[in-house]
Amino acid sequence: MREGYVDVTGGKVYYQIFGEANGVPLLALHGGPGSTGFGLEALEPLSDKWPVIIYDQLGCGYSDRPEDLSLWNLDRFVEELGQVREQLGLKEVHLLGHSWGTMLAASYLLTRPEGVKSVIFSSPCLSASLWQKDQALHLFRFPLEFQETVARCEAEGTTDSEEYQQAMAEYYKRHLCRVESPKRPADRPFGGVVYNTMWGPSEFCATGNLKTYDVTPRLHEIEIPTLFLCGRYDETRPETLEYYQSLVPGSKLHVFEESAHKAYFEEKDEYLRVVREFLQTV
Repeated sequence: MREGYVDVTGGKVYYQIFGEANGVPLLALHGGPGSTGFGLEALEPLSDKWPVIIYDQLGCGYSDRPEDLSLWNLDRFVEELGQVREQLGLKEVHLLGHSWGTMLAASYLLTRPEGVKSVIFSSPCLSASLWQKDQALHLFRFPLEFQETVARCEAEGTTDSEEYQQAMAEYYKRHLCRVESPKRPADRPFGGVVYNTMWGPSEFCATGNLKTYDVTPRLHEIEIPTLFLCGRYDETRPETLEYYQSLVPGSKLHVFEESAHKAYFEEKDEYLRVVREFLQTV
């Protein structure tokens, strides 16, 4: 594994390159915003055919964490992606975005960059309103007391309270990751300021600058091979995934039956098999 830093608008970002195969590199975009590339290291086995490149977006992990809040917006992250490609000499790439990374991937593709050979939307959020609808439907299946706690804390602005955080932990056990997953190193922190600024206090409470995001009217413009992925218990409901897929002509879809939002941990072997099979066809 090779690692280093590249300069982007606002600071330096940390990257990792796994493998030296001759295939077109797979550039992975992590979720959050602010979640770091740590989890996507699970893609490393694919580097026997395609170099796998992961980077911590500005504001999280091993990358710089500037205090300028004006940096935390979609357009700058799209610009950052282009800067990472340019500085690493990635003339051709496959893109894989996970969660918020799918927002980033879709918005980047609509700038018509050259050399993107395919895109994988993993547990996508391509409409903030549909995402919040999905979370509301999930929340409805929890006990009434649980729902009331969440609603009260959000109404009172006490989403940093212990009871709200405990509720979130229970929610995440069901819909984020249903297995024990590796712990992110303490020195590779989550970008909480980025997340709160762009999204909000929790997965189903969008108050940030992405709260009106909706790329669905333009998904038909994507003309490269496209794969949509999610888990059966994902924050992105399979019904929503099917809707997204219907908007991209010729795209493919796969649902991981034992997974929530992190199928690359929960069903790692199957996730890698599906991604490998897709990449071999493009």
